[in-house]
Amino acid sequence: MKAVSYTAFGPASDVLEFRDLPTPDPAAGEVLVRVAVSGVNPSDVKARAGARPGVTKPPFPRIVPHSDGSGVIEAVGDGVDRARIGERVWIWNGQWQRAFGTCADYIALPSDQAVALPDATSDETGAVMGIPGLTAVHTVLGAGPVKGKTVLVSGGAGMVGHLAVQIAKVSGAKVIATCSPAKSAIPMGYGADAVLAYDDPDLSDRIIAANDGRLIDHAVELEFGLNARTLCDVMAPNSHIAAYGSARLPNPEIPFLEMMFKAITLDMALIYILPPTQRKKAIADLTALLETGKITPRIHPVFDLADTAKAHEAVETNTREGAVLVRMG
Repeated sequence: MKAVSYTAFGPASDVLEFRDLPTPDPAAGEVLVRVAVSGVNPSDVKARAGARPGVTKPPFPRIVPHSDGSGVIEAVGDGVDRARIGERVWIWNGQWQRAFGTCADYIALPSDQAVALPDATSDETGAVMGIPGLTAVHTVLGAGPVKGKTVLVSGGAGMVGHLAVQIAKVSGAKVIATCSPAKSAIPMGYGADAVLAYDDPDLSDRIIAANDGRLIDHAVELEFGLNARTLCDVMAPNSHIAAYGSARLPNPEIPFLEMMFKAITLDMALIYILPPTQRKKAIADLTALLETGKITPRIHPVFDLADTAKAHEAVETNTREGAVLVRMG
């Protein structure tokens, strides 16, 4: 099979190799998926570059990158219903703690990590569901329904953020998003009721004003460290914050007492290790949303497999216009 792989950390153009590798066989409990589209996430790029703290060499002799993807099941291992053969699927955790991910013609992985893709959902959309899709649906709906509530989405123009805006809106919430003013049309185009500049010095007041003077019920937070103070000011008593990032200020001071006396629930969301019950709920929620046809991720122009290094560079340089994908064959 054709695949892209690496054996050492370094720049994408130096270490990613386009070559033939043996096609895997599905073990017991596994399925063999012929990959149609592979998704490239920031975590994939950081792993290849050796940017994870304390990791000095790749954890496997050869790594096929990428955890997300979509395709068709072509074979199954012992214990898997043969009726799954021919099923279109999307993949989660394809390369999480495993050597071989989705950047290849084929991937063999546990059956439950290949989720049935609704007929009307494109391969491209399917390849976005693993990390961005599951993160968005879990941070919006993981604490329960948001119908009739107000949801604040920071980074509303980003990959997870614009999906969270759509999910919250389709689920019956009022949505307030923050982002760079230059990108405000993105969350607005996906249904946000108000879009505010993330760096507005009066952001707390503007958020409350956009919610008709009321405090916020639920927040999806990209930069918790930078926004902890604002969140403390705008969240309602017994509200919920689902934080999935804090890259710009990873070790913040938290206004604990103020949050405690509002009884704010702070949920640190890491989709890779989501407990089985929560993952099952997130997948069910995401499937139901996909079946409505109202969840549409932004897609960057798709790269060919031989141009995977350019796909990684598009993520690293932040020149992407949406999800970065690699198409097989």
